[in-house]
Amino acid sequence: MPNRVPATKNTDKLKILQAEVLKEFPWLIHGFSTRLGGVSRAYRPGDLNLGFTKDDKKPAVERNRQIFLQQVGATHSMSHRRNGANHRGGKPSGLWPIVTLRQVHSDVIRFVSGADGEIQAGDGLITNQACLLLGVQAADCLPVILVDPKKRAIGVFHAGWRGTFRRIVEKGVGAMRLHFGSRASDLRAAIGPGIHSCCYEVGEEIRSKFEAQFSYGASLFHEVKDSDPVREKYPLLFLTARAPGHSVLPKKIFLDLAKANRQQLLGAGVRARYIESSSLCTNCNSELLFSYRAERGKTGRLMGVAGIREG
Repeated sequence: MPNRVPATKNTDKLKILQAEVLKEFPWLIHGFSTRLGGVSRAYRPGDLNLGFTKDDKKPAVERNRQIFLQQVGATHSMSHRRNGANHRGGKPSGLWPIVTLRQVHSDVIRFVSGADGEIQAGDGLITNQACLLLGVQAADCLPVILVDPKKRAIGVFHAGWRGTFRRIVEKGVGAMRLHFGSRASDLRAAIGPGIHSCCYEVGEEIRSKFEAQFSYGASLFHEVKDSDPVREKYPLLFLTARAPGHSVLPKKIFLDLAKANRQQLLGAGVRARYIESSSLCTNCNSELLFSYRAERGKTGRLMGVAGIREG
């Protein structure tokens, strides 16, 4: 199973992570942002926060998005600029428009035919239109990119536990088949950085939901017994009247979100060799990546993006 650390594209401190399984297509633009190389100061100086969060200033986020689009390669060709082509207000522009969603942890997938219109609610975007950048935001949840190299079609998806439970990426495969005639066996998939099973502690109710929904649900979880040095040294202090005589330490339950999404892709017919998953855990790498859990809710947003070059 491919589980490589993606290649890194550097400009000064800015880093863009890219999946090897997607890099062979010259018509495709893709990338997963990190927190390095921006102008935001709301969290740490120099953050590349790409989400309009309540703590950050809008001009800083807009500038961060410009920096990111330039470095990921979402720029019009010179001939395109000379012809005055543009998606916003009829004025020539060097950067592609970026299409995002008001993410609601759903299984709603939007087909994109252009960049005009208000931001809609949902957690997946698909298109076969050139010179548009599709983006989903994350700060522990998984950004997932699907690419059909034969139909030149793409999709991006936001997969937290709720979206994963609702089968967002599995339905993404179906949406690409419906709109573009994509065959699952042709699709390439890149699962970006997110919180991993080492850190993603969840409650028993979530495990019960997944086990009821998926035949492989139990394999997505592991347990870790809580440790207590005082209890281990002085066990008699914790005697109870309940058999076997000692109170029981609770067990922590951890969910493997990346494995869950990989299993959905496999179940939908995507070939194993065409699925790549980042080994980077956001919670373990908060110097490089934004993490909602590591930073206790006050954090910026990463972005996973994909776009189609013209021609």
